[in-house]
Amino acid sequence: MNELLQGNAACARAALDAGCTFFAGYPITPSSEIAEQMAAALPKRGGVFVQMEDEIASLGAVLGASLAGRRAMTATSGPGFSLMQEHLGYGMYAEIPCVVVDVMRGGPSTGLPTRPSQGDVMQARWGTHGDHPAIALAPASVAEVYELTARAFELSDRLRTPVVLLYDEVIGHLRERVDLAPVSPPPAARAGPDGRSPYAAGEDDVARLPDLGSGQRFHVTGLGHGERGYPTDDPAVVGDLALRLARKVERARAEIAWAETYRTEDADLVVVAYGIVARAARRAVDDGRARGMRLGLFRPRTIWPFPAEAFRAATAGARGVLVAEMNLGQLAVEIERYVPRGSVATLLRADGRPIAPEEIVAAAVRVTDGERVVA
Repeated sequence: MNELLQGNAACARAALDAGCTFFAGYPITPSSEIAEQMAAALPKRGGVFVQMEDEIASLGAVLGASLAGRRAMTATSGPGFSLMQEHLGYGMYAEIPCVVVDVMRGGPSTGLPTRPSQGDVMQARWGTHGDHPAIALAPASVAEVYELTARAFELSDRLRTPVVLLYDEVIGHLRERVDLAPVSPPPAARAGPDGRSPYAAGEDDVARLPDLGSGQRFHVTGLGHGERGYPTDDPAVVGDLALRLARKVERARAEIAWAETYRTEDADLVVVAYGIVARAARRAVDDGRARGMRLGLFRPRTIWPFPAEAFRAATAGARGVLVAEMNLGQLAVEIERYVPRGSVATLLRADGRPIAPEEIVAAAVRVTDGERVVA
């Protein structure tokens, strides 16, 4: 069905279509429309919507609902996402599936509530302490918000880990005509082992806890734990746990780490951009080509884990890379790991305004003339 839809509304619609029956959150610009949509829709579908006292309690409630067998989510923006980090770490360590939507705005602190940013990229990877897996998806259109929200629930359930949907304010409030792709229905129930070994993992390294209330008694903790779920500081046990949590996401990297390439086959300079900046970058590639420049675009649809293999393939014949993002160089740091030293240039804005196509073309000209960093 083709319809005019706002980005945040598409997120809520996808969550409902994917079988989300529990939402807990606290209103925060520019994500509030997601909560508004869920508040109106969930009670009519037999679901539960709870406005919590803050973002810490919101994710705590979501984790509890998920342990009880619900597909559960919350939505927030930068300041709220910061408050959720402790519970994100708990969800990763205790292997509790849920979806966290972060509609990014300018920061730090209260920052620019109504202006876009891409300043939460590293927070989505390393915001909580310790070694842990991270999955963060980055849509660049209203249709992709719908698609990747549904995909986030699927990945979260299958890998038993929180999944972050990361997009900027412009994508959240953009309205586009979209054809919504069909969404796979949620599983009827989560299969689990007997309650004596809730963290016993299969060949895919994923533990399959039974649902609370299913009749099996088991222990869940954010402390280091073995297969029975009880706390331990045995280095062999907790070391194996850390490695298993990393492996379960790494094993699924090929199906998680997606990217789009545009005109990279013969590109001398590959522009890397995501979210709304990728929309400007695609136009900039065409405008630059019209001026005789051989530009291409690499757009990660998954920020974490970064689609390194696809990136290497897209930039194999290029002389340089130009990273354009609305922060002071967060993804650029990651990209520098995969290319020769000195071949990454940056076009950065952290003033609450999107990057325009003409800025990217101008930056590409300056890079071609030998500049490595532009702002």
